Amino acid sequence: MARPLEQDGAVYQRQGTNFWWMRYRDRNGILRKESTGVKDWQAANKKLRERLHARDGNILEIVRRGEALNFGQWADFFLENYSKPPIRELKTHNANQRATKHLRNAFGTHKLFDVTADDIELFLRERLRQRIRTKTKNGYHERSLVKPATVHQELRVLRRMLNVAVRKKLLPSNPCSSVEFPVVIKRLFKPHYVTWSEQQRIERQSPQFLRNIVRILTETGLRINKELLSMRKDQVDIVNATVWIPDSKTENGVAEVPLTPIAVDAFRNQLSLAGLGDWLFPSHRTAGQHYKSAKGIWRAALRKAGIPYFRIYDLRSTYATRLSAGGVADEWVVQLLRQGNSDVFKKYSQMKLTMKREALQQINRRANEMTIDEAPAAPVHGGFGTVLVQ
Repeated sequence: MARPLEQDGAVYQRQGTNFWWMRYRDRNGILRKESTGVKDWQAANKKLRERLHARDGNILEIVRRGEALNFGQWADFFLENYSKPPIRELKTHNANQRATKHLRNAFGTHKLFDVTADDIELFLRERLRQRIRTKTKNGYHERSLVKPATVHQELRVLRRMLNVAVRKKLLPSNPCSSVEFPVVIKRLFKPHYVTWSEQQRIERQSPQFLRNIVRILTETGLRINKELLSMRKDQVDIVNATVWIPDSKTENGVAEVPLTPIAVDAFRNQLSLAGLGDWLFPSHRTAGQHYKSAKGIWRAALRKAGIPYFRIYDLRSTYATRLSAGGVADEWVVQLLRQGNSDVFKKYSQMKLTMKREALQQINRRANEMTIDEAPAAPVHGGFGTVLVQ
């Protein structure tokens, strides 16, 4: 009768080293011998139990590969292969680099497998207590506390880095899934709805090309930087009232977008302003390039109009809200936004308070006392009586 294989393994001391070693058999019965990297007998046994647990869970090779790689090495690999264009936009890569600088200071010397949810939560709390440091001629100057939104962005970058590590079989799971952000971020990514009167005030204080941008965004829901400012003239079809989007943030964004009469007029005006060249919004500073950003001129227009600052990207949510308020079904709003996930619609479409009050007026407090003959007929067109009260 064959001798049974040793299942539990053991720790032992080896000549020439102060570290305890461990031996165990993997799922194929192959004997493995490794250094535990610790000098304490109890810690060595804990390491052995972790190995046996990984073996029984069929993640032993994942654990071994993750332990051989530290966080700093993985951060460099991630930035080089999963952050640069064309995988991600250049602005996203720059944001990832800024976030990784702080992540590397906290976890750079850790083994990738040793980064736990507790470590991440401690890092987040420590970052929220830090102050912004700026370098001057006289040294570093400390300013206000780091904003929660900044720390939240660093957590998002870390979560994506570890998600890639999970897909690459370097980690069995992402520890960020067990992390709860320690503070509530107020107004994070909450879009601003632009009323028609606000839009008119903004347009009166805007140059012609910005006026065209505002009208196009509120009538089509295009993404400002990725789709509109980088648009070429040959993408615009005035005759058929459509524009072609060949490159977008998502696969669903690549599509032909229909235009309203207001959008057609705005595109026609911009084509006359653009002059010669291929770009619809040519740069006035760099020849042969398109306009890169409208943040500066947008901020100035809001200041002149006496309107508190909000992102120009919120014009996209204004487009979605106006469609929803006009009675367009949610499924069609998602299609017109060119979103793959219907949950995103909840972020873009903001029902007005007046619409909610209008819905409350439809409450019939005598519904249980009415007969079938007394029940009012359903509206022919459905929806509320008005669209929006400006």
